[in-house]
Amino acid sequence: MTDITSRNNRVYKLFQKLETKKYRDRSGLYLIEGENLMEEASRAGAHVQAVLIRGGDEDKFGRFTSLAGEVFTVEESLFDRLADTMTSQGIIAAVRKPVFSPEKFITCGAPGNFVILDRLQDPGNIGTILRTACAAGYTLAIAMKGTADVFSPKTVRAAAGAIFRIPVAFMESEEELLRFTGAAGKKLTATCLDGGRKYYEEDLTRDIALIIGNEGSGVSESLMQKAQIKVSIPMMRDVESLNASVAAAVIMYESVRAETRS
Repeated sequence: MTDITSRNNRVYKLFQKLETKKYRDRSGLYLIEGENLMEEASRAGAHVQAVLIRGGDEDKFGRFTSLAGEVFTVEESLFDRLADTMTSQGIIAAVRKPVFSPEKFITCGAPGNFVILDRLQDPGNIGTILRTACAAGYTLAIAMKGTADVFSPKTVRAAAGAIFRIPVAFMESEEELLRFTGAAGKKLTATCLDGGRKYYEEDLTRDIALIIGNEGSGVSESLMQKAQIKVSIPMMRDVESLNASVAAAVIMYESVRAETRS
């Protein structure tokens, strides 16, 4: 285990850079923080590039030293500058982003449903949707261009380990999305305020690609027009809409409810 006592250390600088989306995209790495996420990374067999442990916590996190080729202890004041949480548990790791294989979902006829993130911006919403998608048995998440970074520290923390359990595909255009979901045999399913059938009147148990739209503007107009299924959530007392992650949870869990009763 090597000590880091200077901000000029190459590994310390790497971790600083990984706080920005630009460098995460360039390097193919992202940060995880805390004991629970380290446990999740270990169970998932994630490729951990390097681990930083706050000075004095070496014994507490000794079991994680075999996960990475490089493990460092960091002077407490330096570590606290890197930590994304107010009361850090004392461990941060740089993890290699997984490589998405579209063939797995097309040639194998992957079962289950997909969730599509259409330009969502709130890290908490994105992380919560990924977590709920895992719990509801969804097999893939698709982040459309314009969606906030799935691998930001806040999103990774909100996902509570789901980032290791559900693959995420990134798509640049609606045309690419339509080709992919069509080849995978999934029906585009959009949430809407008006015009759609109530979500529990549709069969959402399998082979849908559920679009969750931007927090402010909802599903894009062009995707709404292309959707093969449109569903709405009944609301009372003049409530106009639900939080994006709440709406996603209601609809995603309909597949669990319906499958259980069938």
